[in-house]
Amino acid sequence: MTKAQQVYERIEALVASGTKKADAFRQVAGETGTPVKSLQGAYYQHTRKGTGTSRSRTPRETTADDAVASATHALEKAIEAIDREVETAHERADEATREYDALKTSAKTRKQAITAKIEALKA
Repeated sequence: MTKAQQVYERIEALVASGTKKADAFRQVAGETGTPVKSLQGAYYQHTRKGTGTSRSRTPRETTADDAVASATHALEKAIEAIDREVETAHERADEATREYDALKTSAKTRKQAITAKIEALKA
């Protein structure tokens, strides 16, 4: 007899005698010195074995239509990503052009100011 089966039978016996299931787990934990969570794990492991249920999900069969739809969706997302990249590059190019124009416009004035400072230092 496995430990899980022993735990299951002890809990079920207490429940059958009128004890609430939560109290049964606490009582068995006190008797055995085993944490309640460990007992619950063993109990439910045994119940899943007995009923044949498992936590794993049966994978869904992929049809050709599903595969085509998934691939189409991924490719459409890739097109959208390219469009975003182009738009972002365009915005950066516009910003660079504005910065270039501002620097070109102010270059003469800034050079004159620096030249004047140089002349003042030489005097």
